[in-house]
Amino acid sequence: MEAIHQASYADILIEREVLMQKYIHLVQIVETEKIAANQLRHQLEDQDTEIERLKSEIIALNKTKERMRPYQSNQEDEDPDIKKIKKVQSFMRGWLCRRKWKTIVQDYICSPHAESMRKRNQIVFTMVEAESEYVHQLYILVNGFLRPLRMAASSKKPPISHDDVSSIFLNRFVLDK
Repeated sequence: MEAIHQASYADILIEREVLMQKYIHLVQIVETEKIAANQLRHQLEDQDTEIERLKSEIIALNKTKERMRPYQSNQEDEDPDIKKIKKVQSFMRGWLCRRKWKTIVQDYICSPHAESMRKRNQIVFTMVEAESEYVHQLYILVNGFLRPLRMAASSKKPPISHDDVSSIFLNRFVLDK
């Protein structure tokens, strides 16, 4: 009987210890959350002050912009002859820039560097085309000849043996590796 009481009391002590550990863990979590909440509160306060500073900066910039507007309205009230002169100057600058650019491009096209780049590109394109043709020819070789001959060599009455197929397509097998 005494053993039964001690066993149940020991279980209660173990459960109490487990519950105490859970309680301590929850208290630690609550403390951590309080610290995090305080940090967030401080961040919000800092951001509020930053927002206020930025608002005042925007107001100052808007005031500066307002002060500059009278100068801009003076430009709109310019003499029509001056506007025409500015327009002609703008067209001339554009024409001069286009002419200069055309000269630069023409000089480059005639340069040795451009010629060597054209030759290089032509060689590269030729190599790519040749490689593509080579791959196509290999495809024809495999699908048109190698596979049918292998299948024929595997038939009951083979017209050609596997050794003959291997000797005919020896270089093709080397290329696969």
